[in-house]
Amino acid sequence: MIPRILSTPLPGAATPIPPGKPRRIPPDVLEAVLPGPGRERLAAGEVLVITTGQQPTLFTGPLYTVYKALSAIALARRIERERGGVPVVPVFWVAGDDHDFAEANHTWVLGRDGEPVKIVLRERAHEAPQLPLFREACGAEIGAAIEALDAALPDSEYKPAVLDWLKSSYRPDANLADAGAEAVRQLLSQRGLAVFRAHDRSAKRAAAPWLLRGLDETLADGLTPVLVEGRQGRDRLRNEGTDFITRRSGERFTRAQLEKLAADTPERLSPNVLLRPVIEAALFPTVAYVGGPGEMDYLPESAPLFSRLGVAPQAPVPRWSGLIIEARVEKVLTKHGLTPRDFDGTPGALEARLAQAALPPELAAALATLRGDLETRYAAIGKAVQEVDPTLERTVQSSRNAALAGTHEIEKKLIASLKRTQGTVMSQLARARAALVPGGNPQERVLTPATFLARYGMDLLDAIDAEVARWAAGP
Repeated sequence: MIPRILSTPLPGAATPIPPGKPRRIPPDVLEAVLPGPGRERLAAGEVLVITTGQQPTLFTGPLYTVYKALSAIALARRIERERGGVPVVPVFWVAGDDHDFAEANHTWVLGRDGEPVKIVLRERAHEAPQLPLFREACGAEIGAAIEALDAALPDSEYKPAVLDWLKSSYRPDANLADAGAEAVRQLLSQRGLAVFRAHDRSAKRAAAPWLLRGLDETLADGLTPVLVEGRQGRDRLRNEGTDFITRRSGERFTRAQLEKLAADTPERLSPNVLLRPVIEAALFPTVAYVGGPGEMDYLPESAPLFSRLGVAPQAPVPRWSGLIIEARVEKVLTKHGLTPRDFDGTPGALEARLAQAALPPELAAALATLRGDLETRYAAIGKAVQEVDPTLERTVQSSRNAALAGTHEIEKKLIASLKRTQGTVMSQLARARAALVPGGNPQERVLTPATFLARYGMDLLDAIDAEVARWAAGP
């Protein structure tokens, strides 16, 4: 049975979308788009585009990668209906020139026992060059990572297909960026998503004019929004007179040298997080970008770059957010009258609250009465002490606090005892917590889609898509 999909209300679908001007996609840009219905529509004539994107990570990374893509798909469908048939294509920008290997080298899956399992491809030495992900091969280690995923996931009729999907994308000879792009393409291209490899040489050729113009811009941190791949990997550039210096390695480049790089090896140049949306809107006729909370925070900082580079900005639209609630978790929520938000607090607080509620009523009442009596008696003693010897007031307060602490210690030990005797309930709550807020973080920011696709099959995507469509329809 497909689990319940709980939407988290966000204002995204209500964001005003500018009309935009449909245009043809340049050949260099098209060359970097993976095959599929979305690419065919991009190549067919003048279009508008809804974009989203993500740094590629092992096994597609967290659920929000898919949520971003489905949000862009649903929003594109809606805008196309509203614009009287003007083609509106959802495009997923694979940021393969990102160099954060520590974020890309692992994924989390909910294991057979209901506990989160971390699967790591390999580590990169701290002193190693910060290579972009399109230069990081999956390598021989990918076999062990897939085996670890197989071992972690419970057996089901859907699991073999999920493993085959990931094996065909994350091959030893593939790099992490291309593997992530291919995995997204296989999963979602039939829903109309066009997958764009921003790290592809043809894409870099198309972006080169804006990257070179970006060299003339200086951000608040004193650096340009342009990065170059140097001796220590991908590195920010600082303008120093007529030259440009890399932040970490101190390499010096003249403008002529950077222009030659843009012509000969354009993949060595890339935008920072503020310049990227500008280049995106320059390459595509983008009317909206669908992003997460972090992106919504920094996108406004790109406004000066849009203005100075003469590019019309796209509307920032917060993506759909949601929660997958499996039947076993739903059962626990129903049994104890809980909602997913009850698990948001400090780990153990909910368990203590439920154990406290299980105290015999007469015992709970007796403790409450005792505390009330202590408060009343010590208040009377304190008043009398004030008249006899005010210097003893602190002694009375210390005695009061110690007496009240004693009652709380009794209650604490009683609750701990109840928690031990309610072992089954506590373990149920722990497994529900691991599924809803693994490690104390939102499910969508931790667990990989394979967690649930292996349990429920690709029909789960239809259920999520239906919720996202309701979000895209707006209020």
